[in-house]
Amino acid sequence: MNYRAVETESEYIARLETGADWRAEIESLADEVEADAAWFSALGAVQDAELWFYDQNECEYYPIEFDEPLEVASCVGNVSWLDGARFAHTHAVLSDPDGDAVAGHLNEATVWAGEVHMRVFEEGLEREYDDTTELDLWL
Repeated sequence: MNYRAVETESEYIARLETGADWRAEIESLADEVEADAAWFSALGAVQDAELWFYDQNECEYYPIEFDEPLEVASCVGNVSWLDGARFAHTHAVLSDPDGDAVAGHLNEATVWAGEVHMRVFEEGLEREYDDTTELDLWL
């Protein structure tokens, strides 16, 4: 297990822009406040979405696309450095008009309305390729 104590440097709340990409908006906030490591939660609604499911046997992501309005019932994730840029590792639970839910790694989605809370940590985090999982994980 890789763990460390973290100290909070600052906290922010933000409203995501309608029509923007959900994850890109979170990364933009991280850039704006110079967050080298953060934890965030968010909620709202999207006009479409692409979730990814990671197949552990094949070590590959598979997209699941939705071209319809969905509620963002829950969205959580973290910010760290990946390949020289701030990366928002984002997971979401989305629901349709019937209340049926889907969940996974949120690759992209068009914001209808969104609100995010970001807690920035004093020390940065960096991701590096992990041979076992074939994922980019914290050092």
